[in-house]
Amino acid sequence: MIPARMYALNFYSPMVADQLRSHRKTATIRLGDKSGKYKKGMVVQVLCGTRFSPREKVFEAVIDKVEVKQLGELSPREIEHDNPEIRRPEDMARFLTQLYNRDVTMDDTVTVIRFSAIG
Repeated sequence: MIPARMYALNFYSPMVADQLRSHRKTATIRLGDKSGKYKKGMVVQVLCGTRFSPREKVFEAVIDKVEVKQLGELSPREIEHDNPEIRRPEDMARFLTQLYNRDVTMDDTVTVIRFSAIG
């Protein structure tokens, strides 16, 4: 029997691991349209660790909501669920610019993925 395919949400910053463990981070805002990859009700492993190295499983989560919109349309609440230190779309654009190592503007498409820890 072939095992079911396992999906993951990967996070690369050690600061994020603490936010995840304390359940202050309950969403991720990803650049581009990820609605083909992540669906409501899907169970994913939430992993932390630097790129191209072993990752630590923080918890399993169920995806509660997947929404595609322009960065400039994000509400302060949506941004706060991703990063408790940020509230404004302009600040999120700067954060994503650093994360993705490319210029991110208010017109860029992003996917807001809300999740809840299970187990």
